[in-house]
Amino acid sequence: MPSNQRARRQNNYTYGPVPSRRLGYSLGIDIVPHKKCSFDCIYCQLGSTTDRTLIRKAYTPVESVLAEIRAELTRKEKIDYLTFSGSGEPTLHSGIGYLIRELKKITEIRIAVLTNGSLLSMPAVRKDLLYADVVIPTLCTTDQDIFQRIHRNHPNLDIKVIIDGYIKFRKVYSGEIWLELMLVKGINDRPEQIDDLKKVIARIDPERIHLNTVIRPPSEEHVHPVSIETMQYIRNVLGDKCEIIADFKRARTNVQKEYDMERIATTITRRPVTIDDLVRTTGLQKRQITEYVGVLLKKGRIESSKHGEKEYYRVARGPDDRTKRSG
Repeated sequence: MPSNQRARRQNNYTYGPVPSRRLGYSLGIDIVPHKKCSFDCIYCQLGSTTDRTLIRKAYTPVESVLAEIRAELTRKEKIDYLTFSGSGEPTLHSGIGYLIRELKKITEIRIAVLTNGSLLSMPAVRKDLLYADVVIPTLCTTDQDIFQRIHRNHPNLDIKVIIDGYIKFRKVYSGEIWLELMLVKGINDRPEQIDDLKKVIARIDPERIHLNTVIRPPSEEHVHPVSIETMQYIRNVLGDKCEIIADFKRARTNVQKEYDMERIATTITRRPVTIDDLVRTTGLQKRQITEYVGVLLKKGRIESSKHGEKEYYRVARGPDDRTKRSG
């Protein structure tokens, strides 16, 4: 499919497929409104949470979500995973279990869920995720004070209860758990903290352990990544299941650039946006977004227009659209 045709797809709940370091080509499924989450993490690349909540409900219509995914599957693009992720915490959607089960009926593509793990203490959430092929929850600490400092979580959340939810989920879940450890310099990277995490991880028994740190621009400027040397030390402590997924190369790879370009193009398909809007919704730096928007303009995938003092970018209209408007 030509790239400009892909950009004109008016998708509300899916984006991509985009290349992912862990999941190959991933079709993202975004079923919760932007920044509706149980956490307000200091490292989040999407900015501050606008609605910190534990309320589960049908934030988006499940049949519309399924219809859009079916349409994407008919395009025969390379997709390695259907991935519930996006701009909010996906397990807040009360219909995620139904969506996973229905998708299993129509495709053999593996299903992954990227989650902060905060709701795995709920039996209903554990049941909803049973049919996913891979669940990728986050764990940063075993200490409540550090937990609150990093996640600025909903006040009703307790890290010990969350960890207990992980352990209970492991007992009933036959798929793969890839546990992500997000490390923040000077907060949760001390040797004794890692030793405590190692004990808990042994009880969760994930198939993989992914070490990550604050490479992308975070929500708070004072948040910094741990060094590669510290990451290597922690990897050795945690054993053979552990791998470093943080990209310490300052120059962005072609795969990462393609990923970011598609995120920007997908955002623009939803509504006209300014550069500042894209900074807030993608977490990328303004200079990067300006560069990528310039490329998308040259390729004819998007176009710009002035409204008042602001310049907006939207999906490029095809010749037929322009004729209709001029007529």
